[in-house]
Amino acid sequence: MKPRALAHGDTLGLIAPSGGVQEPGRVERAAERLGELGFRVKQGPGCGASWGYLAGKDSIRAADLNAFFADPEVDGIVCLKGGYGTPRILDHLDYASIGRNPKVFVGYSDVTGLHLALGKTCGLVTFHGPMPSSDMLPEFDEFSRASWRAALMTTGPLGMLVNPEARRLERIVGGTARGPVAGGNLSLVAATMGTPYEIDARGRILFFEDVDEAPYRVDRMLTQLRLAGKFEQCAGVLLGTWKDCVPREGRPSLSLAQVFEEVIAPAGKPVAFGLQAGHGAPALTFPLGVEAVLDADAGTLEFVESATR
Repeated sequence: MKPRALAHGDTLGLIAPSGGVQEPGRVERAAERLGELGFRVKQGPGCGASWGYLAGKDSIRAADLNAFFADPEVDGIVCLKGGYGTPRILDHLDYASIGRNPKVFVGYSDVTGLHLALGKTCGLVTFHGPMPSSDMLPEFDEFSRASWRAALMTTGPLGMLVNPEARRLERIVGGTARGPVAGGNLSLVAATMGTPYEIDARGRILFFEDVDEAPYRVDRMLTQLRLAGKFEQCAGVLLGTWKDCVPREGRPSLSLAQVFEEVIAPAGKPVAFGLQAGHGAPALTFPLGVEAVLDADAGTLEFVESATR
C-alpha cells in the first residue's frame, strides 16, 4: 500500500502520538518549520495536550491519527516527536480506514510502534525520518532536510542511500541481501514481540537503531530477537546510529561491536553497520516496506522499488 508522494503546497497533519511537548510555543515553531519546507500544516489537538509523560490520553492521541488518515484535506502525516506512548494506542487505530486512505507517514524512535503496526496490518509503506520538535528545532541541517524532502517527494525508487560525507557502511558479515526494509528503534521492536504487531522478519532487511541503551540492554533485546528466530528468517541486517549507547561508568561491559558479532553475526546473514539514520544529526530519511539491496562488502544500501505512487 503506497501513499501518494508529497508535493509543494500539500497539507501535513501534525500529530503527537507519543510524549508531550512541555516548552511553550514549541509546537507552533515546529509547525512553522514544516511551513518553511513548503507545506501547509494542520495540528492535531493532541499536540498541545499533556497526560503525565504522554501527549494526552490514549483516546486523544489515537483519535488524531485516525482523523488525519480519514481527512481528505490532509496529504501526509508527520509525528511531532517520540518519547513513549505508541504501543498504548496500537489497538485503538482504525486500520480499515487507514488502509483505504494511504498517506505519507513519517517519524522514528517511539514511532517505530506505528511503523510496525501500519506495515503489518495495512501493508502501508511508511518513512523513517526526522521529526519537527526533535530534529528541526532550532535548525534543520541541509543534509537531513534534503534527504527528508527526497524520500517523501520522490515518485521513483529512492536509489542509493548515501551517508553524510559519503561514508560507507562497515561490514560485519559480508554478502548481499535483497528484500523490503523493516524495523526501526530496537526497544520498540522488542516491546512488540508476542503481540499482533510483532515484526515479520521473513526475507526482510532488518534495520535497528537506539539511544541511551547500555550495551547489555542492546544485547538483551537482540538476544530476544535471536531466540525468536528473527535473524535466521531475515535476508540481512542493517545497523544505524546508537547515540549514547555506552557502558555505565565503572561497570564491566562488552562493546556494541562485540554484541553485534556474538548475537547477530552467527546467523550468517549479511550485516552492515553505520547507516546515519535514527537519533542524532545529520540523519537520513528512507522508506520502510519497499525493496532494497544491502551490499555489506561494498558498504552500500540501494532502494530499488518506489515507495510512493
